[in-house]
Amino acid sequence: MGPNPTDRATPGVKQSLPVEADGGPLSIAIAGANVPDARLLDATIEALVLERPEPEPGFEQHLVLDRAYDTDTGDLACIDHGYTPHIALIRDERPPRPTTHTPRRWVVERTLAWRAKCRGILIRYEQKAEHYRGMLHLACGLLWVRRLHHLSAT
Repeated sequence: MGPNPTDRATPGVKQSLPVEADGGPLSIAIAGANVPDARLLDATIEALVLERPEPEPGFEQHLVLDRAYDTDTGDLACIDHGYTPHIALIRDERPPRPTTHTPRRWVVERTLAWRAKCRGILIRYEQKAEHYRGMLHLACGLLWVRRLHHLSAT
């Protein structure tokens, strides 16, 4: 039968992107598409551009993650870097939520949508991972410039 005609047997890329509370990208890590998210978490935290400030006494630094990180690897990576993990459980038995609030878009998904407007990284044209990572860093830098310009205009 041959390879899947949709992807033409091309290797995929997984991008791990931590963001701040307002959606600003903090770093980016890339790996093959077959790498689980929890294994990429350690590299993502180490790729942070700015040094993380030491927490004040009595305060904890929290890291909120989705269900893909509900493994021992994800917990250990958070704890090793000094974060308090808040990971959604895979089989979480929660009561149904009230429908009084309108649903909000997840902050990381919004940031990925902003970054997807850069056509050069929407489809990976670069052969080398270093070149692709450089394009991703450039796109994240553009997001910060646009955000600063928007904040200064208001």
